[in-house]
Amino acid sequence: MIRTRIAPSPTGQDVHVGTVATGLMNYAWAKKNNGKFVIRIEDTDRSRLVPGGEERMLTTLESLGLVADESPLAGGPFAPYRQSERLPLYKKYAEELIAKGKAYYCTCSAERLDEMRKQQQQNKQVPKYDRHCLNRQEEVKKEIEEGAKFVVRMLMPDEKISFTDTVRGTITIDGGLLDDQVILKSDGFPTYHLAVVVDDHLMEITHVIRGEEWMPSTPKHVVLYRALGWELPQYTHVSLMRNPDKSKLSKRKNPVWASDYLNRGILREALLNYLALMGWSHPDGKDIFTLDEYISLFDIKDLQTTAPVFDPVKLEWMNGEYIRMMNPKRLAEMVYTYFAGVFSKDLVEKTIPLVQERIKTLKEYESYCLFFKEQPSQYEISLGEHQSMLKAIGDELASLDNWSSETIGTKMVETAEKLGVKNSIFFMVLRVAITGKKVTPPLNDSMAILGKEECIARIARLIM
Repeated sequence: MIRTRIAPSPTGQDVHVGTVATGLMNYAWAKKNNGKFVIRIEDTDRSRLVPGGEERMLTTLESLGLVADESPLAGGPFAPYRQSERLPLYKKYAEELIAKGKAYYCTCSAERLDEMRKQQQQNKQVPKYDRHCLNRQEEVKKEIEEGAKFVVRMLMPDEKISFTDTVRGTITIDGGLLDDQVILKSDGFPTYHLAVVVDDHLMEITHVIRGEEWMPSTPKHVVLYRALGWELPQYTHVSLMRNPDKSKLSKRKNPVWASDYLNRGILREALLNYLALMGWSHPDGKDIFTLDEYISLFDIKDLQTTAPVFDPVKLEWMNGEYIRMMNPKRLAEMVYTYFAGVFSKDLVEKTIPLVQERIKTLKEYESYCLFFKEQPSQYEISLGEHQSMLKAIGDELASLDNWSSETIGTKMVETAEKLGVKNSIFFMVLRVAITGKKVTPPLNDSMAILGKEECIARIARLIM
């Protein structure tokens, strides 16, 4: 059975959009092949954990529809799914590696390591551990028995290390250039390298689809797999997303947390659709497609090695396309829910037909429709020079017996003609008087929804 996973670390406010993108690939590959998608929490870097980070990540992933078959929430046959709850396993395999001569204890102090690195820099040597403790293991063991702090380091072989990447082919690295990485820290927690290998093997992960930033670590993982006598998974390293200016995706330039986009009124379907295009293209060149269609067409062999551009402007465009395709009633329900009752359900249902073709996010509804809920406090043009026109408009509106968008429109065209004012000027003044803005939903329809009394009152308060 094909089994994929993502293993996010709760060291940020929420789940990164890059993690969602790779999570989507893992989810699609598992579902396409009737396999299992696993979420595992990598929480061994205790100094960087963010309180509540795990809960927010898991909640966001589920709200996006990336529901795991196995996870800390769902449980599963390979529980627990938090690394901090699996410490005895890492200790067991670290000791096995030591017994096989594939790893060793190290009691070097931080001061000695700092001095070693300074000397290597001065001598322009490759920075790596000098194996001071490797050749004095008996002495090191006595130091440990006497209470010395220690770590466990893997012994990198002085030979070529090769592995095959789905989209990048065979990659070979000289093991002699790699550091004897710490795999078990002095606090008993594993580093990423040991934990990821042990967990992926024990959880029977068949395909490791992850960001290219982990490629330099993969040879170390290959060494551990072979030292433990385990079969390698299939590796696929995907290119990291970039900003439109090709710089690294960073919260200094754009939001990076998936929840930021959901909170801005991006639909989950649109966000997943857009992220599906980060490193993959629809065979028919389509931009918009369903998750089911993506799953049916997705193949890890088709992933691209060029860095995809994550453009929030294009994401908003795509979201607008989704909004326009939606059933108006469903959209009204989503807008009402998004604003948590700030706007009445009746008002939202009446106004959605006026703005559905205009808004690109759920949040934009407010900028278009806030004037329905409250009178304008500011006006985008000065209305002081239009007092006589406003009084005439108020009088003509008051004379209407049938208050509908059609009768309002007809009466206002007649009024503009009677006053000898160009329609462009007349209706701009009326629009701003009613809404405060120059760009709004259709004016006649908006006035019909606001009601006769409210429209006349808004004009009256502007007449000095």
